[in-house]
Amino acid sequence: MVESNAKSETGRQPVPVGVLGQFDHPDALKRAAAALRDAGFRNWDVHSPYPIHGVERAMGMRPSRLPWLVLLAGLTGIGLALALQIWTNAIDYPINISGKPLFSIPAFVPITFELMVLLAAFAAFGGALVLNLLPQFGHPVFCSRRFVDSGRTGFFISIEAVDPKFDADQLPALLSSLGATHTEVLFDLPGRESYPGWLKIGLLSVCIVAAVPPLLVAAYRAAPKSEPRIHIIQDMDFQEKYKAQTVSPLFADGRSARPDVEGVVALGMAEEDEHLYRGFLDGKPAEAFPMPVTMPMMQTGRELFNVYCSPCHGRVGEGGVTGIISARAVKRQEGTWTMPLSLHADSVVDQPVGQLFETITAGRRTMPSYSAQISAADRWAIVAYIRALQRSRHATIDDVPEEIRSNLK
Repeated sequence: MVESNAKSETGRQPVPVGVLGQFDHPDALKRAAAALRDAGFRNWDVHSPYPIHGVERAMGMRPSRLPWLVLLAGLTGIGLALALQIWTNAIDYPINISGKPLFSIPAFVPITFELMVLLAAFAAFGGALVLNLLPQFGHPVFCSRRFVDSGRTGFFISIEAVDPKFDADQLPALLSSLGATHTEVLFDLPGRESYPGWLKIGLLSVCIVAAVPPLLVAAYRAAPKSEPRIHIIQDMDFQEKYKAQTVSPLFADGRSARPDVEGVVALGMAEEDEHLYRGFLDGKPAEAFPMPVTMPMMQTGRELFNVYCSPCHGRVGEGGVTGIISARAVKRQEGTWTMPLSLHADSVVDQPVGQLFETITAGRRTMPSYSAQISAADRWAIVAYIRALQRSRHATIDDVPEEIRSNLK
């Protein structure tokens, strides 16, 4: 209801904006809702302090379209995620990772799932607001003092003036005939804003003020500066250091990157023993080991051979497709794959131990260097185990220890 001085202050005549009916029981509310549904009313609603089972059927409400919006958004997320990953990983910048297919659905699942959930959540939240015509800053029922005072305990039906069958003179009698204990025509001033003008100005002002700091930050970041940026937290991403090809006033030549001092060797890097570290003696591959060959050394060589060498050459060094990597490359028909050589071939058996050591150290063809992964002593251990594998092909009874010869059959 409008105040009595509304007309004198504004010069406008209040107009009906709706009709409100109050009921004393939820069953009466449901029966009245079913009658209004059958009568063809469209813009109306029921108000209850708690959910009433079956009231949506009494009102004739259709199933919500929100699940379909969520489904559409989820499918859109799936399509966008797959398209993005296919474009980046298989078309625009393809990367061959261990021979895995460029188009790999299992690898795409995490990103696809996350984007599907993200867009579906946005659709559920936004769709609920849009389908319920929210946010609303005002409603005709708030013109009723009775509704405001007893809205937590009463049962109401409101019919808005925008309904095609709205008639302010006849609807109160219709609601009374349907069981309403109280009816009321709701009036309001025509053209009244749904929320105050000062609120509009305040919200606009807040938005403008909130946009100023990001704009100032963006302008500062885009402008050229003669001093380093302000860095409050001095962590490792911002250090006082010289970068490559920069000038330093600390040295006479002005270079920040200093050349190595002649004759200085890093701790532990003095590899003066050519036999031990390079496998050579007097410029030729060594014929003997630089240290005694012991059983612990052979055991170490066996373990490292199985880790680094057997994936390509096989557990007994036969080469070909006996190694798992070689077998996979042949199965996938990799055009650039070079078949590993058998360590029992005459060309390998005839090599000095120093040449085998140099091959492990520097690599050959598609075989990489293992000098960074395996120490010099362990490389010699692998060479010793390779020699044992080669000898095992032509072993005699004299190569078997006496204490276990009786176990042979």
